[in-house]
Amino acid sequence: MSKALTPQELHNLAMNHVGKDLEKRGFEFIAINSKLKRHPQFVCIDKNKHYFFVIVKAVMLPENPNNYDMIWMESFKKHAREKDAKVLYAGVGLGNPKGEDLPVYLNEEYLIEYNGIQVVDTNLN
Repeated sequence: MSKALTPQELHNLAMNHVGKDLEKRGFEFIAINSKLKRHPQFVCIDKNKHYFFVIVKAVMLPENPNNYDMIWMESFKKHAREKDAKVLYAGVGLGNPKGEDLPVYLNEEYLIEYNGIQVVDTNLN
């Protein structure tokens, strides 16, 4: 019998995709936090030793993975400025190819919508 992935398992799946993308882009991982609703998920540095806080958000399709809570993000951007870090956002949409009302199952095919990493401007408005 198929086992539906829990919200934590969906989040971990999304983090795996984003982590591979960050590696390909040459980022070095300083810290990783895979717990739900704990931010950032990744603290990375680039080749110039600039710090980046990476937020990963997993959503069930057809929800748009590129949308994030703008009000919450303002408080997070303040935290990043205090730490002299840049903010990156990675939204990942996951779904069951047999229907959007079905969960994603362990060890079965799934749909993914990942449009890459978005740079979130941390400058004061």
